[in-house]
Amino acid sequence: MKAATNAVKVSSLTKSQTMLSIFLIGVMFFMFGFVSWVNSILIPYFKIACELTSFQAYLVAFAFYIAYFVMSVPSSFLLKAVGFKKGMMFGFWAMALGAFIFVPAAMSRTYEIFLIGLFTIGIGLAILQTAANPYITILGPQNRAAQRISIMGICNKAAGILSPIVFAAVILRPTDTDLFAQLSSMTDVERSAALDELIRRVINPYIGLGIFLFVLGVLVYLSPLPEIDTEHEDEEVATVNAGKNSIFQFPHLILGAVAIFLHVGTQVIAIDTIIEYAGSMNIDLLEAKVFPSYTLICTICGYLIGISLIPKYISQVNALRVCTILGVIFTLLIIFAKGDFYFLGHQTDISIWFVVLLGLANSLVWAGLWPLALDGLGRFTKLGASIMIMGLCGNAIMPLFFGHFADTYDLRHAYWVLFPCYLYLVFYAIKGHKIRKWGF
Repeated sequence: MKAATNAVKVSSLTKSQTMLSIFLIGVMFFMFGFVSWVNSILIPYFKIACELTSFQAYLVAFAFYIAYFVMSVPSSFLLKAVGFKKGMMFGFWAMALGAFIFVPAAMSRTYEIFLIGLFTIGIGLAILQTAANPYITILGPQNRAAQRISIMGICNKAAGILSPIVFAAVILRPTDTDLFAQLSSMTDVERSAALDELIRRVINPYIGLGIFLFVLGVLVYLSPLPEIDTEHEDEEVATVNAGKNSIFQFPHLILGAVAIFLHVGTQVIAIDTIIEYAGSMNIDLLEAKVFPSYTLICTICGYLIGISLIPKYISQVNALRVCTILGVIFTLLIIFAKGDFYFLGHQTDISIWFVVLLGLANSLVWAGLWPLALDGLGRFTKLGASIMIMGLCGNAIMPLFFGHFADTYDLRHAYWVLFPCYLYLVFYAIKGHKIRKWGF
């Protein structure tokens, strides 16, 4: 018997059940953020410890996020077969397995095994995101969906602020600045021994993380989180969708998945490249580790603005338009604005602060895209959510373009990859989400 037989409709949930569901999903989004945004410091960490080029280092993001492309559609079938709760438990268990894979990777200092571990963590996250995003979208009025997603975003980004700082506190030491400076002058044997010691510092933290994720999966399964029925449509939606038998008959969804692809690519570039960009300004890793947190703080500020203003003072569509236009402006300022600037105790080129401000520009894009793309899908909601999650492979692809251009030209001009992304997002916010029939 399918798990859907025990599902409930959103309209039948009590207010307390709805609030509890939102709280539990918020805890999940916190874990998504903690595990995902630690990549911002894993990239420069692996670059040093495994002696990588910029392109090779950004394979961290590729291995992690390409799992979304591979697993997103299978995730929808898994959730349909076993239900949301059991599916989410399997997702947490896959993440735990990926964390445990870090142990043999660190023991042998083999970058490829680290990538397998990251890919496995990504598989678990793909399952969880496929369940959680439509869940929070439909748990309440649609015109407040962006508000609810913004709250989830705060949970996600708050974890993102903490994760690189916690990782650095656990893994890095005050003497590492001297160690990094001395590596080039060491003999091959000395350098190999130093890097082996450096990389093995991840073993205990990732064993602890794996145990925690395994237990969390069991707790989510045992929690009172209700199953949600997305298989049935109300009469109005059923009439509109009559005769539709393919997900590709919803242009606004397909265009929305492209928008998600580009949006997450811009977001991960803004966060995962900023430490290296700071390094190009002669800022060492121990100082630069806080810059991803600055970007995420700007994102949280954007979420708070969205929660305060949407939908009373501004619609979620208009908020999306404002953010995408800001993305275009800040990208141009990263490339063209120059000059020494002292702020928050850092002496930098002013352009890095526009990378930080991309956090504000990106803040309400995710929240704006999901309700627009899933609007009116009815019984296609789970598959539509899977297509949207597939778009998260933009996190995997876009940093590779950035890394290639950084190696070929320089880090500042590599940020040109953001410009066409934001232009497309402006198009979707203004026109693309309204398209209901394909036409050329």
